Amino acid sequence: MLVLMRLIRSGAAALVFAGVLAMGGTAFAVLGQPSPWQMGFQESAAPTMDDIVWFHDFVLYIIIAITVFVLALLLIVIVKFNARANPAPSRTTHNTLLEVLWTVIPVVVLVVIAVPSFRILFVQLNIPPSDLTIKATGNQWNWTYTYPDDKIEFTSIMLQDEERAKVSPPPPRLLGVDNPIVVPVNKVVRVQVVGSDVIHAFAVPSFGIKIDAIPGRLNETWFKATREGVFYGQCSELCGKDHAFMPIEVRVVNEQAYAAWLADAKKKFAMDGSAPATSVAAAGAPKTE
Repeated sequence: MLVLMRLIRSGAAALVFAGVLAMGGTAFAVLGQPSPWQMGFQESAAPTMDDIVWFHDFVLYIIIAITVFVLALLLIVIVKFNARANPAPSRTTHNTLLEVLWTVIPVVVLVVIAVPSFRILFVQLNIPPSDLTIKATGNQWNWTYTYPDDKIEFTSIMLQDEERAKVSPPPPRLLGVDNPIVVPVNKVVRVQVVGSDVIHAFAVPSFGIKIDAIPGRLNETWFKATREGVFYGQCSELCGKDHAFMPIEVRVVNEQAYAAWLADAKKKFAMDGSAPATSVAAAGAPKTE
């Protein structure tokens, strides 16, 4: 009974804590960026992330059902088979039906989980015909983006606090950059990822993408942004002292705005030598003092 009382007290404490958070204005995910006291994923802005969110919720329901079932068994054992209620315990050691069930049921549960997970993995790894290709090169500690079809290249470096103050509205701290990726909405974007020095990782949570940037190896992923807006990510592989200062900013715009940006980018970031394509990189990694 002492164990039962402890379980009840723990459950009550958890409910009270959850209620306090709810009344205190606990924030849920905000589109494109993390939010204070966030619970759950960032809001989805791509079909691949929709699949990930669905699968997460699907598995969560299964986990809850298993947890409730196991808790019920524990409570039954605690109440019905304690020494006071059951002074002469049974000496049964085998039950064929029960042993078959506790072998078959977990296998069925795993198969139910595996089938949709394999489908989602296939969708993520099977890159459809793309409308746009971007090569992301991870450097210590910034990103270089290349649009090979349009022959433009630029380096993206995190904005310092004084630089953020000059932007209206100011981007999130440690996430805003000087030269973001710009892509058109509702277009399939192929992202080729490589590292120039050490292993990095290209990750944008709202698009459901995360892939390692490995020196000497070209990895690929893709996304199709279904909403206009600004979406942030970060390097997600420890890559040195300024690992925390390698943000990724993706601006999703309509086709007219993208065409206007592309025309301007071809003048500023041309790869033919007529413009200093890597001039931004000369600024070096952000200062962290």
